[in-house]
This record gives sequence, structure tokens and C-alpha cells, in this order.
Amino acid sequence: MQVCGLKWSPDSQYLASGGNDNKLFVWNLHSLTPVQTYTEHNAAVKAIAWSPHHHGLLASGGGTADRCIRFWNTLTGQPMQSVDTGSQVCNLAWSKHASELVSTHGYSQNQILVWRYPSLAQVAKLTGHTYRVLYLAMSPDGEAIVTGAGDETLRFWNVFSKARSQKESKSALNLFTSLR
Repeated sequence: MQVCGLKWSPDSQYLASGGNDNKLFVWNLHSLTPVQTYTEHNAAVKAIAWSPHHHGLLASGGGTADRCIRFWNTLTGQPMQSVDTGSQVCNLAWSKHASELVSTHGYSQNQILVWRYPSLAQVAKLTGHTYRVLYLAMSPDGEAIVTGAGDETLRFWNVFSKARSQKESKSALNLFTSLR
């Protein structure tokens, strides 16, 4: 099994790992065996993100044959919701200021989506990359993201505004630059 994704929980007590065997594991610091094992994905699990707003909530995304973002209650071990995104899920990141999740995608959409949790309503669809959007990083202030894709570009997006999310809990979206 090849490890495809790793992410520490916000409290640093748990580590989630995804693999090309389509499994997601949750480990704690005190055990050499996983405390949770999830087998619901139908493709490699590369995209993993712990919610900073809901203790124990983990999101994971599957590859091309799966296309789903799945949500897990790691405190009880229970699967929660899932959403079929229609394309490979490459990366996930939670907003620092709102209960929203950013997902980046590959085959066949090559886009960035923003989801409101727990309704899983799609808040935004960001397009511009012409190849798989593999990489995603949140700015230190949590208001912007940068995405990197197989098209050899970095794109910077103003996605979350602290003031706006506190007032309306809705994302402010503006593409502000692209680098090649």
C-alpha cells in the first residue's frame, strides 16, 4: 500500500492517512494500530482535511473512480455525509473563518469548488486551470488560497473574507492573480 495523503488533527492528537488501497486510517499518538479504518472510498485517498470548527470531523476525497468527498465522525467512528463531485478529488482545505471546505479537482473538471458544511451546498466554482488542480495552500490570514496545477500555473484566489464570513457566512470570491 502506498501512502497518498497525511494530515494531523488540529489538536495534534490524531493523524489521518490515506492510501492507494482506497482506505483511510486514523491513528493516535499512543498506538501502533489505527483507531479508525474507513473503506468506503472506491479509489486512492489523497485529499484529507480535519475541520477546525467541528472537533473530530474529518473530510476525505477519492480519486477518479470514486469522485466523492466523504465526511467522518472520528470520535464515534461513523461515516457521515458524502457528495459526488463528478471528478477526481485532489486536495481539501477547510476555511479558517467559516464552516466551508475547498476542494480541488482533476479529471475531468480541473476546477476548485467551495462547499458549505453541513448542507454541502456548493458556494462557488472557480475555473481557469487547464489541467488537474493538484495543490492547494491557504494564506496565513485564511482569506486567500493558492492552487497549483499540471498546467504549470499557480493561481491566487480571494475566497474567504473574515469580515464577510462573520456577517453573512458566505464566501467573497475574486480571482486576483495568476502566475505562469
